[in-house]
Amino acid sequence: MGGDGADMSEAGEGGEEGEGGEIVEVALMPPLHQNGCLPGRETERSSSSAPLVSVSDVEVGRAVASEEHPEAEAMLPASTSEVKLIPRLSKRRLVVLVIFSLYSLVNAFQWIQYSILTNVFTRYYNVSNSQVDWLSMTYMVTYIPLIFPATWLLDTRGLRITALLGSGLNCLGAWIKCTSVQPNLYAVTLVAQIVCSIAQVFILGLPSRIASVWFGPKEVSTACAVAVLGNQLGTAIGFLLPPVLVPNTPDDMDLMGHNIRIMFYGTAAVSTFLFILAAVVFKEKPKYPPSQSQAVLLDVSPDNYSYKQSMINLFRNVPFVLLLISYGIMTGAFYSVSTLLNQMIITHYEGEEVNAGRIGLTLVVAGMVGSVICGLWLDYTKTYKQTTLVVYILSFVGMVVFTFTLDCGHLVVVFVTGGVLGFFMTGYLPLGFEFAVEITYPESEGTSSGLLNASAQIFGIIFTLIQGKLTTDYNPRAGNIFLFVWMFIGIILTALIKSDLRRHNVNSGISVDIKSMSVDGPTEDELSKTASKSV
Repeated sequence: MGGDGADMSEAGEGGEEGEGGEIVEVALMPPLHQNGCLPGRETERSSSSAPLVSVSDVEVGRAVASEEHPEAEAMLPASTSEVKLIPRLSKRRLVVLVIFSLYSLVNAFQWIQYSILTNVFTRYYNVSNSQVDWLSMTYMVTYIPLIFPATWLLDTRGLRITALLGSGLNCLGAWIKCTSVQPNLYAVTLVAQIVCSIAQVFILGLPSRIASVWFGPKEVSTACAVAVLGNQLGTAIGFLLPPVLVPNTPDDMDLMGHNIRIMFYGTAAVSTFLFILAAVVFKEKPKYPPSQSQAVLLDVSPDNYSYKQSMINLFRNVPFVLLLISYGIMTGAFYSVSTLLNQMIITHYEGEEVNAGRIGLTLVVAGMVGSVICGLWLDYTKTYKQTTLVVYILSFVGMVVFTFTLDCGHLVVVFVTGGVLGFFMTGYLPLGFEFAVEITYPESEGTSSGLLNASAQIFGIIFTLIQGKLTTDYNPRAGNIFLFVWMFIGIILTALIKSDLRRHNVNSGISVDIKSMSVDGPTEDELSKTASKSV
């Protein structure tokens, strides 16, 4: 995955040195503007980096952008006309990725640990199924109003502060849960879950940011997939471990409380350990940029950044808006299925709580495999739209098959169909993140992924409430049909997305003019033709 540390310097006429020491030619890049940069303001150079362009190039670029494409004023800093850079990779990136994935895992575990034990917690706290469902839905509800301050914090205060807030709040929520193990303390466990859900706001937007800031162009999609995989693995463990730790003992409430206490204290201990590790390991960014797309962002002063302008740019980007809706539909459907899986399985297979957890585990583990495979595929092919669309279609097919085989009477069939559904449905998550970064570059990765997650939470709440109502009033099939109808709409929206691989364009050195940074930039096919002509 690359070597340690890195110097960043100008190369000779030969070109740019890659990870393996090979010489790669770096094409000329036009003058561009930083994401969210305030129109009309001079970009101040950081004292920590060498000038990447001449002053005359900067001024010419600003004049062209201002007159012909005012929307590009909020994008990249002045880039290079003849500068050749040597991005290198830091070994610390692997440790950062692992620590993030682990505390994201614990946060996801705390999300699903209630809903997979719905019948246990309704008995213990003497509450309704819907009240237990709300312990999971707090993650969705909390995310929506807090996503904007969270992404603002990430863009203005940086990666380290955001990571420590996520890990620290996750730890705090886990300890509050330890004080809620009494039948009359449902309100306390709800408060604890709200704290954990606030932590999630500072976690879900980081995978694409960590991947872009710390990893090179040949591994960025895989790194994003691994970061998302941590959250998925937490969900998988949340399906598997709670039914084992807290078996249903309705005739012995003391034993039930003892088992719940063991689960809560174990989670709190692990969360504390990971918070300490995050405080020690997490840095804002590597000493040297890992890619050309990160290198051209070095010369921007934070004073020139406008969060408002960045948001305006994103919502003017039609392909991103289409992805925002389609991603929300797919991921919201996944959240709904995960939340209601226990109820769906028990409806048709009474007393199979443990197997319900195992089916959930199968669904998510298969999705983890799908995530990694999709990440590797994207790094190799860069076919973002095609891959996203194919995975979306196969997720729809998997949902249809799962729906009509759920009540077949054979759990082994449900295991297989659930695994197929999870492979594609969960494997889609990092695809959405990386596709969004490509079509919105150079806007902040945290902002684009944060908006995707907000969309997912909104659809997740709506889908969970409606599917839960349909499942309760009719049967699980009615709720699942509702979901796959919406997923079909998502396929249509994904097909309408115009692919514009901006980040890949910068990293590959393909010569473009400033129009390539607008919404009407070149598509994947156009970029492929340009690249083939230059070979």
